[in-house]
Amino acid sequence: MYMDGFMKEYTQRDYVGLEELVGPIFIIRNVHNVGYNELVEIIDDEGVPRLGIILEAGKGYAVVEVLKGTSGLSLKNSKVRFKEKPLLVGVSEDILGRVFDGTGNPIDGMPRPFYDEYVNVNGLAINPTARDYPENIIETGISSIDVMNTLVRGQKLPIFSGSGLPHDILGTQIARQARVKGESFCVMFVAMGVKFDTARFFIRSFEESGVLERVTVFLSLADSPSIEKTLTPRLALSCAEYLAFKKNMHVLVIMTDMSNYCEALREVSTIRGEIPARKGYPGYLYSDLAGLYERAGMIKGVKGSITQLPILTMPNDDITHPIPDLTGYITEGQIVLERELFGRGIYPPIAGLPSLSRLMKDNIGEGLTREDHPALASQLFACYAKVKDIRALASIIGEEELTPLDHLFLKFGDEFEKRFLNQGHYERRSLENGLDLGWEVISILPKDELPRIREEMLKKYYKPRKNES
Repeated sequence: MYMDGFMKEYTQRDYVGLEELVGPIFIIRNVHNVGYNELVEIIDDEGVPRLGIILEAGKGYAVVEVLKGTSGLSLKNSKVRFKEKPLLVGVSEDILGRVFDGTGNPIDGMPRPFYDEYVNVNGLAINPTARDYPENIIETGISSIDVMNTLVRGQKLPIFSGSGLPHDILGTQIARQARVKGESFCVMFVAMGVKFDTARFFIRSFEESGVLERVTVFLSLADSPSIEKTLTPRLALSCAEYLAFKKNMHVLVIMTDMSNYCEALREVSTIRGEIPARKGYPGYLYSDLAGLYERAGMIKGVKGSITQLPILTMPNDDITHPIPDLTGYITEGQIVLERELFGRGIYPPIAGLPSLSRLMKDNIGEGLTREDHPALASQLFACYAKVKDIRALASIIGEEELTPLDHLFLKFGDEFEKRFLNQGHYERRSLENGLDLGWEVISILPKDELPRIREEMLKKYYKPRKNES
């Protein structure tokens, strides 16, 4: 047994001596036929074992990346054992409420959990023919998401952020507040390449709010090897698949920061001497990200689901950068954080116009959320878009040249941002409260400016402000 029971003992073949060491990677030749992603154990001169993963396999040779680095390994005396199995992770319901490192070892001071079984960490994307259409929502407690960009069970909905924006705070708030009515629900919180103080913030936030018992945390710190950062989300998704598809739970997987994951992938690719593609990232970045994102969803005949909320920081706030660009092709929408809103003290600074949930329209409305939800969300979006146009016009001609109606729209825009978008780090609003607040804000405008809402809806929910009817 090795690494605190994280892996099983296998039949093995031993070899002594390496051909080449390059950073965290070594090359060994004159070996039997080994397989891609096969587990390897490396024993240094002092007899201390380390784990490695085969990155490339050919006839008589293998390229292996060592999880804890190659420092202290010698070309002549290092012993290599090929386990003839992929890396396996132990899974059970006992992993809930626990904190693990990037390789799956407990770091919370408690004994390792009892595992029901061991599963391949690499997993597979859900077969399209077995997929069920995502349905029913997950309430995050954040109005700008629940009302405007609803998160649906089985959906992949990334958060596009930037350096210095509060995406870590938003991610922990969603993990604390997310709910699924009347169903078993849990969260896999995955952090890759984060600083130690950020990791402590995550754990402390879950402990103090009392939700840790339904959260499993995987932490791969900034000083962790690159291969560990690429392995961590696969460990979490393997655990999520077990809980969702064998224990019928609804699992929300929050992964931060996918940009760190992609940087680790680029680093490994560079060490291997692969020909780079856009911005130096490997040409297989798209398929690698798809291999992670497509593990979310629902399966026909299975009650549970996996919902993904990957968080990524866009370099220089560039939404056309390869990471957000390729992520947008694979996922079903995006939530975009806006620096200008953040600069004005609005939290969460979720941009109203570029944010989108493509599965929202089929999962809101009468019998699903509330009858007025689709019309209200559409009208809020349309009115806020007009506010942006009026603000641009005012910057050219001045506010004093605007019409009284334009000033009403500007007032609506200010209240929409300060009352509807803005809410505290520990404030949880129910969907009902969010919809009611949306009606309060939009009632600043006259009925004639709300063409997307039917008359019967207006009679029921619209309450014009004094002196504004």
